[in-house]
Amino acid sequence: MSQISIKTPLPGPKAKAIIDQDHQYLSTSRYQMYPFVLAGGKGCYVEDVDGNVFMDMHAGIAVTSTGHNHPEVNAAIEAQTKRYLHNCGNVFYNDSQGRYAQRLAEVTPIHNSEQNRVFFCNTGAEAWDGAVKLARYATGRQNVICFYNGFHGRTLGGISANSSKVVQRRGFGPLLPGMHFSYFPREFECPSNPPYPTSVEGCLEYLEEVLFKKVVSPDEVAAIAFEPVQGEGGYIVPPKAFIEGLRRICDKHGILMIADEVQCGMGRTGKIFAMEHFDVKADIVTTAKGIASGMPIAAFVASDKVMAWPEGAHGSTYGGNPVAVAAAEKTMDLLQSSLCANAKDVGAYFMDKLKVLKDKYGEAIGDVRGLGLMIGVEFVKRDNGRVVHDGALRDAVIQQSFKHGLLTLACGNSTLRFCPPLVITKEEVDIVVDIMDAVFSEVI
Repeated sequence: MSQISIKTPLPGPKAKAIIDQDHQYLSTSRYQMYPFVLAGGKGCYVEDVDGNVFMDMHAGIAVTSTGHNHPEVNAAIEAQTKRYLHNCGNVFYNDSQGRYAQRLAEVTPIHNSEQNRVFFCNTGAEAWDGAVKLARYATGRQNVICFYNGFHGRTLGGISANSSKVVQRRGFGPLLPGMHFSYFPREFECPSNPPYPTSVEGCLEYLEEVLFKKVVSPDEVAAIAFEPVQGEGGYIVPPKAFIEGLRRICDKHGILMIADEVQCGMGRTGKIFAMEHFDVKADIVTTAKGIASGMPIAAFVASDKVMAWPEGAHGSTYGGNPVAVAAAEKTMDLLQSSLCANAKDVGAYFMDKLKVLKDKYGEAIGDVRGLGLMIGVEFVKRDNGRVVHDGALRDAVIQQSFKHGLLTLACGNSTLRFCPPLVITKEEVDIVVDIMDAVFSEVI
């Protein structure tokens, strides 16, 4: 399995039967972008149940970080399954959880900390909920400042902090109280001349001059929480000055900073954590998705001064499952030995190639942005002289790419995201860019 090969109409007969079964028995809340049914994979390539081979540019939404079926990760999982599958690490000891906790604690950049502590859970949403609980407990305050276009999961706590799509919140109220929203800067303005702040100065001023003076007192704010690179909001990379400004505001008012690194962490941006690009440290960091190459494990990390709550204050039955920990340990080995560097190098190469396509296709591609192998391509159009999002074009690109054997994914209003396995090579990037060139020529 080393090259794209489409052998049947899409979907093929086996895929269609499985899709029909899914539609009959699974929740109607599920959303699939195209009729692909996974049967197996290796590296950046995946095969469907009808024998069609595709190249995977979303990695299960940035989860299969070391690629599909990495032999070293699989071997670590297999070795652990032969020893034992589970004990509840929040009640009983085992011989792996503490060892991996030390590794994760030592690589996580935490503000004003000499010793970090780790809490293991199962998903990014759980990590978010735990981080908010911890911030409230540690400060004795109840309010949290989040940012428009942010995404923090699907639990009640997660959707209370989300503002990327209204469908995630509609019908589920009343939501968690104490969540307030501010503006996140972006350097590419679409739509043009928006009636809200997009600059670093404007966003920071709104936070201090509007929210803190008219909505919520800063001495009642437990945390300012954000994604260092917004994921579902459109792969938005903020200027360094904005993150520095948030740190100053937090320090000024005794507010904790939560960096939600569920999607942008674990090597995705070319460093273990995206916060390292800004030379700023948060007080609490959440991580999940690519942490264990596809096994369900997540965590939040804080200093021992912040994570000082009593026994029983928080818990998880499956958090830190030993099989998932084995995968996470091997994933960390691979990230530190080669994959962070590969994400940085190949990601820069990928960005340069996509910017060439941007120049070639003119006004239809408004922006190419990202860090490492977390790259967004934003599609736009002109409407009465204004630049506006073109989500319809983005969706057409995704569907046409699927027909060419390329699996891609949407985010934001009109952004195509690339978050491939971190093992991707420059030669494979060339294949992707050639396909995108063909697709753009067909739909733009």
